[in-house]
Amino acid sequence: MTPSGLRTWGTCTCGSQGAPFDIPDEVEDAVVQVMTYLIENETAALVIPARFASQVHPHYREVMQLLAIQAADEARHIEVFTRRALLRRESLALSTVGGQQSLKTLVDEPDFSMSSMLLSVMGEGSFLSLLWFLHEVGPDPVTREVAKLAAHDEARHVAFGLAHLSHHISEDPSLLGRLALAIEQRHDSLSSSAGLNQEVFDALLLMAAGSWELDDLRRGWQRVQELVRHMDDGRRSRLARLGFGEKEAEALSSLHTRNFM
Repeated sequence: MTPSGLRTWGTCTCGSQGAPFDIPDEVEDAVVQVMTYLIENETAALVIPARFASQVHPHYREVMQLLAIQAADEARHIEVFTRRALLRRESLALSTVGGQQSLKTLVDEPDFSMSSMLLSVMGEGSFLSLLWFLHEVGPDPVTREVAKLAAHDEARHVAFGLAHLSHHISEDPSLLGRLALAIEQRHDSLSSSAGLNQEVFDALLLMAAGSWELDDLRRGWQRVQELVRHMDDGRRSRLARLGFGEKEAEALSSLHTRNFM
């Protein structure tokens, strides 16, 4: 597939013939690794709202419709991330057991409110930071554009999760304790996993650096560390909006999976 074949949302044409790009092979490989990681996570984010949509009573059609739209968003993300990954390569990159274990804990969560906390507030909220990071450091116009458009979708998912939980907590303040327990239990269940695989971390670093030059790598490392801090700041802010105190929000944010989602 050539860049002219990659089209995404609405009238947007990403990687059109008017925006050619040429990047080093090792940077392209890094993009493919990150896209593979995104595809894996977005697949879990599709399965979860689709499963809950099938359990909603038809009377609550607005909620059912919203969950269906979320699933459709994730399906679109999977498509464009896959097409970007395969734009100049014949196969996807690495998927690890640790990453799969982390996502399985999300898929296995049976309670909608707990799932909203773990997926939307903690996971997709962190992914918002990651997508905007990729929009900034992406080495080509296709990567930057699909990251930006996906971030717009994910912002809606996070907003719905926060709205749902805020309303639920206003009706039942004891939910805060159960949400905190869900975060702690997920952390404990993943304590033996490696979290974010080294290949994804290295790929993010190289994308941020743009080359293997030592000074560039230093700057890339700093930008990735800034990303991690920005994710933490965002989680703490959202937890505070739900009613957690500053210290508790800080502690719960620190327990979030090292796989970001």
